[in-house]
Amino acid sequence: MRFDDDAGLDTSEVQDLRGSGGGGGGIGGRVALGGGGLGVVGLIIYFVLSQLGGVSVPSGSSLGGGLGSVGSGQQVDNSKLASECKTGADANKNHDCAIVAIVNSVQDYWTQQFARSGSTYRKAPTRFFNGGVRTGCGSATSDTGPFYCPADSDVYIDLSFFDELKTRFGAQGGLFTESYVLAHEYGHHVQNLLGTSKKGTGTGPTSGSVRLELQADCYAGVWANHASTTPTESGKPLITDITQDDVAAALDTASRIGDDYIQQNLGGGQVDRSKFTHGTSAQRKKWFTTGFQTGEPARCDTFGTNNLG
Repeated sequence: MRFDDDAGLDTSEVQDLRGSGGGGGGIGGRVALGGGGLGVVGLIIYFVLSQLGGVSVPSGSSLGGGLGSVGSGQQVDNSKLASECKTGADANKNHDCAIVAIVNSVQDYWTQQFARSGSTYRKAPTRFFNGGVRTGCGSATSDTGPFYCPADSDVYIDLSFFDELKTRFGAQGGLFTESYVLAHEYGHHVQNLLGTSKKGTGTGPTSGSVRLELQADCYAGVWANHASTTPTESGKPLITDITQDDVAAALDTASRIGDDYIQQNLGGGQVDRSKFTHGTSAQRKKWFTTGFQTGEPARCDTFGTNNLG
């Protein structure tokens, strides 16, 4: 996966909170649950930690609510990103710039897709943080994993998570894997804009939570299908190509963040289907692949099928 050297980057879509203070409290234990409020692995990590006695998992979906989107002592400082991340050439050399480029590409696709459907897409920033962060959904730490907060419509990520994905989960990693994770979180933003998020309730293999997460996987695949042809505001696609190796790395990650895989390999060896919130590894691979092969958001209707895979 590479970026067009001459394509421009828009750093305003990323807000850098790193080094600003205002941490988030205990181990991911205060961020709100439900409605896509935790992303690609957040609720699963939450489950694993609870099984290991690391955190008490509360019920409900409004914990820690009422906090501002930037907590006390936290300040957005984009000056470093703005000075370093101007073009696709910068994204090819600098990891932070690559994340900016991915966010730009994902949001450019959804902006254009909403317009084709006669709607308006409202862009949402991705907020970089270190260690902990206060959000409209409550406090969180890096252990929560990347997540989307419906209350403030922001995506949050500690970029060290991508190293954790390789070391804790054994995933191949790589830039396209990171793209899959971010595109999944923006899938939750799309769901929020469309009003689908409210359906994401309950636990179990056919629950609304599982359907919501699988749909976000599918939306990530839809973006990936169009990534190398979606022009940015400068008129050029940011991403020049996505290889089969890139797709294989994303599917490898999907296979390691299913409820069954993580419960069995990180949660004590027992699979409890009643606690499923994200779907099995096979389902996550299936729905990303559905989106990637078809490129059609309408094919991502996980709520309208009895066959989740």
